Amino acid sequence: MNNRKVLMLALAIIVLLSATCSQAGSIWAKRDKNMKGLYADDVARQIGDILTIKVAETSKVDNKAKRDMKKNTSRSTTFGGGPNFPSGGTLDELLPKQLLPSFDMNAESDNELKSKADYKDERKFEDQVSVVVMDILPNHNLIVIGTRSRNIAGDIQTIEVSGIVRPSDIAFDNTVKSEQVADFRIVTKNSGVSAPYTKPGWLGKIFDIIWPF
Repeated sequence: MNNRKVLMLALAIIVLLSATCSQAGSIWAKRDKNMKGLYADDVARQIGDILTIKVAETSKVDNKAKRDMKKNTSRSTTFGGGPNFPSGGTLDELLPKQLLPSFDMNAESDNELKSKADYKDERKFEDQVSVVVMDILPNHNLIVIGTRSRNIAGDIQTIEVSGIVRPSDIAFDNTVKSEQVADFRIVTKNSGVSAPYTKPGWLGKIFDIIWPF
């Protein structure tokens, strides 16, 4: 019986020593400070934060103008050749009956103007540009500015975007539609290999000034 107690006591001491030497751990991995929190709010709120603008701009212009004006003037004049005095008077007896030869004068003029103009322009632009919050207005609206450049086989396209974003318009995935951005401004610049083929040359520009028709 004493041997059994000694054995049980030895086993208890071994278990306690092993538990003390081992490090306490958890089934959940320790969270890295650089990792995104599970319930973190990544919506842009402060200066320096980044958000994405979904650009979906469509413009369509269809202007038609037609004008038709016409003016017609007609005038007729008949001259009898001299004054007409009462018959039997002194002047009627002394002066000849017809001082000048009689003549008729007719004049007509026509003025007509017809014009017609038809102008159509349809454009569509879709893209996504990440912008940085540069300033915050007193009403908490965000002033954002962003630039994106692409170089594809020597063709360089640069997109510049700016505007004012209302925080309540930012979606949960930290994006906002371009139609919800106030004072939205987008500028696209193309340069590189294909740029000279999409612009008129200097001689063509001179002819456009001299002969604009």
